[in-house]
Amino acid sequence: MNPINVETFTQFRFVSNPSFSPDGGSIAFVVQQGDVAENDYKGDLYLYDSGTGNVIRLTTAGDAKSYVWTAKGTLLFPSAKREGRKQADKKAAGKSDKQQEGSRAGEKNGGKEQSEDSTVYYEISPKGGEAVRVFEVPLKATGMYRIDEERYLLTAAIELEKRIESKNDAYEVVDEIPFWFNGRGFINGRRNRLYVYHTGTKELTPVSEETADVSSYSVRGTKILYKAYPWTDVHNMYDGIYLYNLETGETKCLLAQDIRRTGMIGFWAENEAVVASSVENPHGNSKYLDFYTMNLDNGEMKLLTEYDYSSGSGSVGSDARLGGGRTVKTEDGICYFITTRGENAHLYSIQRDGTLTGVMTESGSCDSFDIRDGHLVVCGMYGDKLAELYLDGKQVTKLNDMSQWQISTPEALALTASDGYKLTGWVMKPVGYEPGKKYPAIFHIHGGPRTVFGSVFHHEMQVWANAGYFVFFTNPRGSDGFGTEFGDINGKYGTVDYDNLMEFTDYVLEQTPDIDKERVGVTGGSYGGFMTNWIIGHTDRFRAAASQRSIANWISFEYMSDIGHTFTKNEQSVFACEDVEKLWLHSPIHYIANCKTPTLFIHSEQDYRCNIAEGMQMFAALKVLGVDTRMLAVKGETHELSRSGRPRNRIVRMREILNWMDRYLKSEGEDQTLESISVGGKEEVR
Repeated sequence: MNPINVETFTQFRFVSNPSFSPDGGSIAFVVQQGDVAENDYKGDLYLYDSGTGNVIRLTTAGDAKSYVWTAKGTLLFPSAKREGRKQADKKAAGKSDKQQEGSRAGEKNGGKEQSEDSTVYYEISPKGGEAVRVFEVPLKATGMYRIDEERYLLTAAIELEKRIESKNDAYEVVDEIPFWFNGRGFINGRRNRLYVYHTGTKELTPVSEETADVSSYSVRGTKILYKAYPWTDVHNMYDGIYLYNLETGETKCLLAQDIRRTGMIGFWAENEAVVASSVENPHGNSKYLDFYTMNLDNGEMKLLTEYDYSSGSGSVGSDARLGGGRTVKTEDGICYFITTRGENAHLYSIQRDGTLTGVMTESGSCDSFDIRDGHLVVCGMYGDKLAELYLDGKQVTKLNDMSQWQISTPEALALTASDGYKLTGWVMKPVGYEPGKKYPAIFHIHGGPRTVFGSVFHHEMQVWANAGYFVFFTNPRGSDGFGTEFGDINGKYGTVDYDNLMEFTDYVLEQTPDIDKERVGVTGGSYGGFMTNWIIGHTDRFRAAASQRSIANWISFEYMSDIGHTFTKNEQSVFACEDVEKLWLHSPIHYIANCKTPTLFIHSEQDYRCNIAEGMQMFAALKVLGVDTRMLAVKGETHELSRSGRPRNRIVRMREILNWMDRYLKSEGEDQTLESISVGGKEEVR
């Protein structure tokens, strides 16, 4: 078998987004794979034929990462790359070789010949053949849903008039908050708007208000139910809910913005919808959403069923998945939704009478699904496998042969902490483990904090195990999947959660005597980065630390993060103007004088969730104190670096972490990875 190293993820094929064809006879899905040479991910459409059991690859150009079924059973997908190539070829005709090289260079830069404000759609038959250009929408589409034979619902990124008027290459005008957003850059004057596009008449009809950001929608017949937040100054907390009539073009506001918190929505009757929502309660926004029925004639909402878990998406963490897919589906009288319960993401359903039912999915993570005529297809991560498709509980795709890799299977541990809550966690043995031999270990802390670790495949943890480390991880207070009280750490960051993590570390070291207690490192990203920063200011028990996309200072975070003006109050119970001392008390930088642990900081320059300044503060402070430290500032990346960052940048990040841990946790004469790091085009060893 082959060892898993930092580059191995580029050999994985990431399956996502399954959906049944209109006749139910086949299932389309997307497969993506990293391309180190182009420093990108290629995506293609695949088909599973339910009759023959065959898996067919429909596209091969690597330019199809999303799609929609047409009424006649073909597939539509947007492709800027394909369009750019066609236009480049046209311009290259009749040019000199040198001129043609220039055209091809334009193609590699994303096909700039196509307008940035338009989206070209191609159509391909499930029987195969060449994809054909069918229409161009004069919008930068961000999503598509088929309404009927000729009409599609589009979400599109638009610019308000004020942004268009102030456009300048030399500066950005900012007069709104949030003014930037992770993964999108400066968003001042930009909105995500809803449109109906008619393929026959080419007519484009706006559905939502121009100033509104649309977050989700549901379609039934001639009605569109959607959530949106109209704004021109400050985007606050809660979306409104609106009903649009396709026949009359009229919009009805069913729930005004900033009235109450809502989650997933969907039709399950002509004049009735299911809405996940909550009202005022002692836990504030930490409270999970209950299920309500909404009357679409007058907007009246009635409590249907109380629910103490997440709804509408899963949160089981992994850096070995890519792509999206359906997480909610409503039909007559029933709503199917993904929910995190414990350390697993399962598919559940709720009926109009309030009956909750767990749909059969394995322990692990149901990432996306579709259901039709009594048949269920799930894109799931189960056991030591990457995501594959499962039809009615049976695995039907095998795009990744995991038997070729040296995998360390997580072994479950359970601990009742001193606060009375049960902690779930796991330990992974080093690949090639020899009982009685002492090994170093890495403690991994998840982000969120409302996410959860499970036993699913996690690439970087497999890298560490293959490099000779024990790896352990758990779900402390604040994690998803264990109810509102367990998940509520509003105003408690660094207290009960820190105690949980230290108690679990003690328990792991007690239960795993082959871990060398003097050679344990700690790492984590986002909330895990905050906690890593917090840990090094409160204990020196860890020999090394790697803090990623972290929070150092809640005061600066409130004003610099894309979500800071709402997240800070939700998570710390106060704004800076209300109680700056409270925020300072929970800021890791406050305890910097206590830090002795050699710490690596990793941040992305375009991370507008946890701004790079957060890591810079910690790095600079440790430098002044004389603590060994290093900072990796990754260009062109966002908060998603570890999960969907460009392949080469992900490789550099993982090498930095592994090299840092090797440097401090591996003894003299012990095998060290010493991965080469690309710096300015030259390979250096760290």
